[in-house]
Amino acid sequence: MSLIKATNIKKNYRVGEIDVPALKGIDFEIEKSAFVAIVGPSGSGKSTMLNLIGCLDHPTSGKLLVHDTEVSKLSRNEAAAFRGEHLGFVFQDFNLVPVLTAYENVEYPLLMVRGWAESKRRERVMKILEAVGMADQAHKRPDQLSGGQKQRVAVARALVGEPKLVLADEPTANLDHDTAYRILNLMKQMRDESGTTFVFSTHDPKIMGEAEVTFILEDGVLSRQGAQQ
Repeated sequence: MSLIKATNIKKNYRVGEIDVPALKGIDFEIEKSAFVAIVGPSGSGKSTMLNLIGCLDHPTSGKLLVHDTEVSKLSRNEAAAFRGEHLGFVFQDFNLVPVLTAYENVEYPLLMVRGWAESKRRERVMKILEAVGMADQAHKRPDQLSGGQKQRVAVARALVGEPKLVLADEPTANLDHDTAYRILNLMKQMRDESGTTFVFSTHDPKIMGEAEVTFILEDGVLSRQGAQQ
């Protein structure tokens, strides 16, 4: 069964008096528990595609279903509630809250959408920080962390609520080789144990090598390689 289904999705951006097409009528489906890479040159529309799936933007036209919900028609409040319940994000620029510690940044999604007791939240947050190698940095704020450490905190925040869909924009861009594989193995473990679907926008050969399906996006046009297993 498809977790995501897009039909003739177009996205235009207004630049002055001109409409600039970012996506030119793309169609795709992504199955549950999939490991999917979206690749293409910078400016090809990869981040736009992730933002549409993640209800951070609306298509200009077309139909987009995620978890059997037509997210292209959600209001701003409905989209926020949908993201909180179903989705995890890893943003290319981290998007960590600067006044919060690493621990508090990772805990934040649980405070927003889950009525967990503090002891349960702490156990879950420390477990995921340990998994990404950041437990010993839990008390530090983002301005006290390196780029790679911020990336690991961002990954932990995306995974802490065990969402059914994780959207990751260049999630290994700031990570060394060993840490990148550690993060990918954690994600694969979540996929295998919890059925989480991962969709990556990436240039990283390590992610492309692990992906079951690769979508190639060039000039707003999408093609597919590989077969899901």
